[in-house]
Amino acid sequence: FLKKCSCLMREKRINVTFFAFRFKIESYWTYEVCHGKHIRQYHEEKETGQKINIQEYYLGNMMMKTPLSEPDQEEKEKPKESTKEIPTKNIEGQMTPYYPVEMGNGTPCSLRQNLPRSSTVMYICHPEAKHEILSVAEVTTCEYEVVILTPLLCNHPKYRFRASPVNDIFCQSLPGSPLKPHNLEQLEKQQEMMKMPLRRAKEEETPSTKEEKFSSIHKPVAIGSHQLLTVGTTLISKLTDDQLIKEFLSGSYCFHGGVGWWKYEFCYGKYVHQYHEDKESGKTSVVVGTWNKEEHIEWSRKNAARTYYLKEDGTQTVRMVSHFYGNGDVCDLTDKPRQVTVKLKCKESDSPHAVTIYMLEPHSCQYILGVESPVICKILDTADEYGLLSVPS
Repeated sequence: FLKKCSCLMREKRINVTFFAFRFKIESYWTYEVCHGKHIRQYHEEKETGQKINIQEYYLGNMMMKTPLSEPDQEEKEKPKESTKEIPTKNIEGQMTPYYPVEMGNGTPCSLRQNLPRSSTVMYICHPEAKHEILSVAEVTTCEYEVVILTPLLCNHPKYRFRASPVNDIFCQSLPGSPLKPHNLEQLEKQQEMMKMPLRRAKEEETPSTKEEKFSSIHKPVAIGSHQLLTVGTTLISKLTDDQLIKEFLSGSYCFHGGVGWWKYEFCYGKYVHQYHEDKESGKTSVVVGTWNKEEHIEWSRKNAARTYYLKEDGTQTVRMVSHFYGNGDVCDLTDKPRQVTVKLKCKESDSPHAVTIYMLEPHSCQYILGVESPVICKILDTADEYGLLSVPS
């Protein structure tokens, strides 16, 4: 499109179906945009037996350089690409970056003392577009804005199309009401009873060291000043405590959890991933953060890596450790790598191998991953000054 200087056409049409006939009613003006050439507004009148009458105006032509201007002066006035700020426009409620092309020297405008008409062509990235004219607007008298959707601009990271984020919806019960509807609790009990025979059969067939998957138990929890979130508690493994701790601290055994569209994978001393699995499109994975010991130690010098609480006997014990994982995938909103602070917290439970994982995003692409489990209770006291854990002796 840009190389061949093909022209884009736009005409407003209304299709009306009446009995078995279809009538096409066109608006008065039709618009033609030829990149690097001109913008034309015209109307054709066709009458039987007569030649076609065309009424047209040029809303802009590609402006030619003034012969008197000096090249050196133009280079000085031209801002560098790296420091140039990308303009944005509100398109359907979303601030969208665009690439502007100014076109002047149009047909003289009688309403402005015969000054030439001018236009700004705004090219906007849209990966599924086919070089369509989205809109033509007269912002002031004889000055126009033309918005064009094109996939060619999407190759540049600063103009890339940004889809609206998918936000999970968590339902909360009203005060005095049960956490779950009674019918839902009865349905879950029936499903659990149906699973019991199959679960017993699997336990008899599989060795005790193999990972066993259970249905998640969803509970609402409050995290600091944040809103109530629904998080999933999952039974993670039937490994013995010693085996599980060793494999977890070596990074060979990873915790999985999360509720909603995104699920989370946390491998201690390795990485944090968020992913979504779909039968049709497969698995979509995002690297939220990766482990670097030196970066974490530098981070821990400015932030509290260990948090304590006071026992009844007056002694202190470690309640939570925080680890920094940086250098994740580049974020489209900030053009910086994602990063996450992992908070490992002791949580007593009737199930010794249960884990609760939740994700918060206090700032764009800067996350907090909460990991709570009875397994963590057994290793928190081994945390050194940087919050690094080790196998208990």
